[in-house]
Formats: sequence, C-alpha cells, structure tokens
Amino acid sequence: MTGLGVVTSIGHDVDSFWASLLAGRGGIQRVTHFDPSDFASQIGAEVRDWDVTQHMDPKEARRNDRYTHFGFVAAKQAVTDARLDMTREDNDRVGVMIGSGIGGIFTFETQLAVMAARGPRKVSPFTIPSLIGNMCAGLVAIEYGARGPNFGLVSACATGTHALGEAAHAIRRGDADVMIAGGSEAAITPFAYASFCAMKAMSTRNDRPEKASRPFDRNRDGFVMGEGAGVLVLESLEHALARGARIYCEFAGYAATCDAFHITQPDPEGKGLSMAMSRALASAGAAPAEIDYINAHGTSTPYNDKFETLAIKKVLGEHARKVAISSTKSMTGHLLGAAGGIESVVSVKTIQTQMIAPTINLEDPDPDCDLDYVPNVARAGRVRTVLSNNLGFGGQNAAVVFRAL
Repeated sequence: MTGLGVVTSIGHDVDSFWASLLAGRGGIQRVTHFDPSDFASQIGAEVRDWDVTQHMDPKEARRNDRYTHFGFVAAKQAVTDARLDMTREDNDRVGVMIGSGIGGIFTFETQLAVMAARGPRKVSPFTIPSLIGNMCAGLVAIEYGARGPNFGLVSACATGTHALGEAAHAIRRGDADVMIAGGSEAAITPFAYASFCAMKAMSTRNDRPEKASRPFDRNRDGFVMGEGAGVLVLESLEHALARGARIYCEFAGYAATCDAFHITQPDPEGKGLSMAMSRALASAGAAPAEIDYINAHGTSTPYNDKFETLAIKKVLGEHARKVAISSTKSMTGHLLGAAGGIESVVSVKTIQTQMIAPTINLEDPDPDCDLDYVPNVARAGRVRTVLSNNLGFGGQNAAVVFRAL
C-alpha cells in the first residue's frame, strides 16, 4: 500500500480526515442538498464546502456525477501520495478498480425530472455516461493513461473492499504492477432517502444528528447516510521497491463470501461474515491472535452490530475480548459502496500512526455487543495487523487484512 486518498464529511484529504477521526469529530448534520422536511430521516454526513472545479476541469465536472467527482479527486490524492510518476510507468501495467454501490443516482434523478418537465429531447447526452457505475474508474484511467485492468465493481456496501481485494488479485496473478482502487458514493438525494426510509433502515434521530450514528449502542436506531470516496494505490512489492516508494503496509489477505440468506438482513448466525474473516486470515497466513485491531462494518443498525459481534467471536475465539474494535461510521456515516475504501484508509493509518480511532456515541452498550469497541476516545496501541469488514445487501461479505512490514 503506497498511496491514500479520501473525500469525506470530516475531511477532504487524508490528514484532515484522520485528525477528525482521532478527535472524535463527526460530520453528521441536517441534510442541505434538498429539503428533508417530509422525510423520516432528515440527517446525513454531507461533503460540505466542496468545489470540485478546484480539482477537475469545470467542463468535465459538469459532464459527470457527484460520485465520480469524489472518486476522481480521491484517486488523484492517492496517486500524488504514492508519488507515482506515470511518465515513468508502463501504462499497460497500471489499472483502476473504483466501484460504487449505487452510482450516479443524482444524475438519474435530475435528468428524469428534466424529461418529465421539458420532454425527452431536453435530456442531457451525458446522462448515461454520468450515471453508470464504472465511469469513475474510466475517468481516472483517462486522466493517467492507465490501460491495465479497469472496471467498476458493485456489491452494495461491500463494494470498496471488494474493489481493493480484486485489485490485489490482479497484481498477484500478473495482470498489473500497480492498481488504483477503492469506492465512491453520492447518494444523499431525495429518491435514495425516500427508498431507504421506506425500508426503515435509517436513523430518525433528527433532533440530535451528531448523536444519531451510534454503533453497538443499545439505543441505535439505524444507519446515517454519508457521501464521499476512499481510494488507495496498491503495488507489487518488487515494483514499489524498484521505484523507491514509501510503503505504508502490506495488503496481506482478502476474502469474499455470501450469506445466501436474505436480500437485506445479515445471517443471524454470522456464517457468511465468519467465513470471510476466516478466509481472509488464511489468505494472509495470520492466526486470529495476531489481529490487533478490527475496523468493523458497524452500521448502527440493530441487526448488523449484533451479528457482526457474534461473527467476530466465532472467528477470534477468546482473543475477541482482547482486540480493539471500532466503527468509524459513527463519525463518517455509512458511505455504502465507498465505506470499504474509506475504512481501508483508516486501517492503513492505524498501522502507520499506532493510533486507534474511537466509536463515538457509545454511551449505553448493547449487552449483545460486549467487546472492546474503543468507546468515544481514541487510544494509542501496538498495531501490526488489522482486519476490516464490510457487508452488503444481497448477502455479500468482504474482509481484508493489512499488516505492517
């Protein structure tokens, strides 16, 4: 792992993002992208004070969706952080895998409204390129002339982690030397909110938005939508050493499984997630007792937090009570397809800084969630090996292991 990039509600770059996490500073407020008064959930973790034209040609920005803006900028940050000079690279050996759980839903909604109000001839010719879920990966490749493996993955809230894992596989099987990978999402829109509210999946703690995302707390009542992107640069060790790259850590293991149980609810026995974690550890050649920190999926929903806790106990056994665990969604909100990318950045920064971000708003722990979730205050700790989990609608699970070199 040689490069990191993020755009979030609590920081538009890695340094400000990480500082906010360690300070326990959340980004959840009342939604401003639209009037949320008629919605059951009226809060979200928006990317505010944001001007994409500071990072992208204004004409190009108008042709692309907000989710592409976030992913493009995060990718540029990651490439810059990696000090990757594309004029010195074999462009055929550099690839991009940036996914999105929902893709260009802002474009879909706005252009549908244009058609309803003004007729089909007024729909933008850029509508389809803007809304499809692979466009961010394509635009990043165009920016850097990266002609290696390139596609956008879709696996709901496991998307970003799957993108990283499949990117690592591309390197390991010899298809690329460098991969730019992660996830991006911008689904704070009226239709997305109406849809998630209809499922009763989102928090309705509208009077105190800063307290709404409370993973593992007895009084959690649903997730809070976030937006943004997390993108990382992965390289083969040989390639990184040959160019003298600064290496954060090793991408050590990855696994993907499915619950095959229900379209939205996780398996109540945690079977699929347990298998993903176990296989990721095996892929990394790591014993359960080697895990120092887990960045949990931790959505602040009644089912997820309870069943994820159960799965962690199954995989780690007695060590589960000794490992530090936190859900940074308590501060960023849930970024759906971008969650895995952002939380992988968290995992890498944890190894680099030896600091563990907290789970804020954990005030009354659920008795079924009885592990060490690093409540409310960041802590220092010896962290060499990190496990990060993500789950998605459809039963998709993904787990990755990062290890200090």
